[in-house]
Amino acid sequence: MASSSSPNEACKCSICLELFLKPTKIPCNHVFCEECLAPFITVVSPSCPLCRVTFKPKERSRAKDVEKQMTSIKDTCIGCKKKMTLSKLRQHTMSCRLVDDGSQSKAAFKPVGNTSQSPSSNLPNRSTFQCPVCGAKNLDCDSLRRHCNKEHKSNDTPVVCPICASMPWGDPTYESSNFLHHMNLRHQFEYDTYVDYNKEEDDVLKQVLATSMEDK
Repeated sequence: MASSSSPNEACKCSICLELFLKPTKIPCNHVFCEECLAPFITVVSPSCPLCRVTFKPKERSRAKDVEKQMTSIKDTCIGCKKKMTLSKLRQHTMSCRLVDDGSQSKAAFKPVGNTSQSPSSNLPNRSTFQCPVCGAKNLDCDSLRRHCNKEHKSNDTPVVCPICASMPWGDPTYESSNFLHHMNLRHQFEYDTYVDYNKEEDDVLKQVLATSMEDK
């Protein structure tokens, strides 16, 4: 959602890049939307999405100073041009019919190669994933693999692979006992580049291997 062209960057969440919605502060003094921060406090060892400093979920608190600032600063809706406080602007733009909200529309499905799959308006998100260890968001397959190799080498907690879970054949409850090894072994490629999702997993793996060898 594009809420405003406001220069008030201090009132924007660094995760969703939008004006704060229920701003929440953690011990390192970084502030995030309550909903944006939620996935980060459900993992084994919560850490700040920005500075990686660990914290306990009970240590988070309402960012009252930010809330106060947002009630005193006004900006204009980029759709209807109404002026209002920042505390009201985000909720307003979510329902404003004149706001061209490109970020909330689903990306068009554009297969790289020939495929028997028909485009759908209800496709699951297989482009970006959330790290199951620390909760980091918006990571594509390669970024998630590199992130885990850098940040979670010593992690031995079984977790669900978000990439596998997003596949038609995936089991969203299956936990990999060695997630890093699994990532390095199975996810060194972008599924969207090679995969026809109508096929069975074994056929998909054969297709991926054959196509990736041709790309070398």
